[in-house]
Amino acid sequence: MRHCGTRTSVSEPRIPTIDLEPWLEGDPQTRGTIARTVDEALQSAGFLLVTGHGVDPALRARIREAARTFFLLPVDVKQAYEAKVGGRGWLGPGAEANGYAEGTETPPDLKESLTFATHEPFDDPVVNAEWYAPNVWPAQVPELRPLCEEYLERMGELEKQLLSLLGEALGLEPDFFSRHMDHPTYGFNINWYPGTEVVGEPAPGQFRIGPHTDFGTVTILDRQAGKGGLQVYTDDGGWEDAPYDPDAFTINIGDLMARWTGDRWRSGRHRVLPPPADAPAEELMSLVYFGECTPGTLVESVPAPVGRVAYEPVDSHVYLREKLDSITVA
Repeated sequence: MRHCGTRTSVSEPRIPTIDLEPWLEGDPQTRGTIARTVDEALQSAGFLLVTGHGVDPALRARIREAARTFFLLPVDVKQAYEAKVGGRGWLGPGAEANGYAEGTETPPDLKESLTFATHEPFDDPVVNAEWYAPNVWPAQVPELRPLCEEYLERMGELEKQLLSLLGEALGLEPDFFSRHMDHPTYGFNINWYPGTEVVGEPAPGQFRIGPHTDFGTVTILDRQAGKGGLQVYTDDGGWEDAPYDPDAFTINIGDLMARWTGDRWRSGRHRVLPPPADAPAEELMSLVYFGECTPGTLVESVPAPVGRVAYEPVDSHVYLREKLDSITVA
């Protein structure tokens, strides 16, 4: 059993690896040590690696295999599933420019995505109209749906565990965040990063995903290592390759959570590099779960001395909609 600690040379004290097993099963002293480690990491970089999560690596591999079958279909077949940012279906090349969220006019991101979201409708027809629509599952890859639905069930469980850990890391009630998860929205992207034979030579300033922060509460990322992979930004180190552990999920907090903590914790700024010049055929795929809360949640900054900035209270999903609109390529 591994206890909390860092197992990578990149940003050693800033992006630690947390083992959830001793957090869930350990004594108060062990849990307190883990909570302090989490608090310190989220103040400096907004990122963690998490092991001991119990999610079968074979499930993640099968999702990638099924999704790749879809991404390799002809464009005219994929276009039948085309969606807008924040929708459900296929986002083709040029649909997103995540750098827009920072106010940077960048070329569109060099990726394709399959996107899914909340699977159960809401009772409120107004909320339903904006935040629910049936997920669109490609008929050409029928195995994708059961695989993703199993994975999303596990992500929902893991998100609640993480939010409980975050509550205790701030010295608050364990359900301070997780109680706002009665009927959350979520986003799930399968991001495909093909090589230059598919996307062409990158333009100046063009990335697989441009520099940005995520928008919601916590993001749970299952990624692959590569030269054109994930980089994270810290004040001490600038842009650095993210630490990688094939057993771990990469966790970062989003803008809404940073606001909730009164900027005690920072929203993890990151980017995905373009296909590398010395390995132009490199192909990567990421499974990205964007945690959110129940629509209508009022997000109020935790007061001092925990919080550092007192933001005006905001409706969680009014905030999220503005952010999603900001990265859509017109």
